[in-house]
Amino acid sequence: MTPNPNPDPKRIAMWSGPRNLSTAMMYSFAARGDCRVWDEPFYAAYLNATGIDHPMGGDVIASGMTDPTAVADACITSQNAEQSLFYQKHMTLHMIPEFDRGFMRALTNVFLIRHPARVIASYAQKREAPTLADIGFVQQAQMFDQVADWLGKPPIVIAAEDIRAAPREMLTRLCDALGLGFVETMLRWQAGPKPYDGVWAPHWYNAVHASTGFGAAEGPLPTLPSDYHELLDQALPHHAHLARYKL
Repeated sequence: MTPNPNPDPKRIAMWSGPRNLSTAMMYSFAARGDCRVWDEPFYAAYLNATGIDHPMGGDVIASGMTDPTAVADACITSQNAEQSLFYQKHMTLHMIPEFDRGFMRALTNVFLIRHPARVIASYAQKREAPTLADIGFVQQAQMFDQVADWLGKPPIVIAAEDIRAAPREMLTRLCDALGLGFVETMLRWQAGPKPYDGVWAPHWYNAVHASTGFGAAEGPLPTLPSDYHELLDQALPHHAHLARYKL
C-alpha cells in the first residue's frame, strides 16, 4: 500500500483513547450534513489480532473488518459522492505495533486529549481494572510524535475539557485549523442510537445516546481509588506531552 503523499484535508482522522468525548465529536461532525463518519475502523482488527477480552468482543469481530491492511486502504480510498468530508473516529490503542501506520500520511490527523484521571474514572465504570495499554495514552503520544515528524510541525491537538467548556468557540477553532467552515448544527444532534454507531454502542454509548449536545463544563478532577494511582502517574506524562500543543 502506497498512500498519497499529499494528505487530503477532507479526510479527518481523530485519534483518542476511550472515554474521551470521542463519540460526541463523531456525532458533532455527522451533524454537519456534509460529513460521513466511521466509528472505530480498526476495532475488529485489534480484537482479532490481540485476543483481548472486551465487552461484546465477539459481536465486534463478527461485524467489522479484521484485516488491518484492508481497513487502512478503506480509510484512504473510500468515497461518498454525497458528502465532501470523511471523519474517522479512531482509538489509539487499536494501532498495535503489528499494524502499519503508513496510511496515516494520507489523512489529516487530529489528536483529542482528556485528563487521565477523568478517563480512568469513566473507563473503570465500563470495564474493570484498566491497564495503561487499555487507555491509549502511550500510543497517542507515540503517534503524535510520528505525525509531527512527517509534517515537520506538531499536528492539531484539542482537549475534551476545552470543548465541554466552550463548544462553539473550540469547534470553530478546530474547523479553522482544518480549513473548514464551522457549521452551527455541529452543536446539536438527536438523542438515541445512530445508524453509524458501532455494534458495541449498547455497552459504551449510554450517556451520549441520552445527550442532544455537548455536556456542561467538567468540574474538579475525580478522586481515584488508590488502586489506580500508579496508572494515573504512568499516563500523566504522555498527556502532558500533547497538552502543550492544544488549540
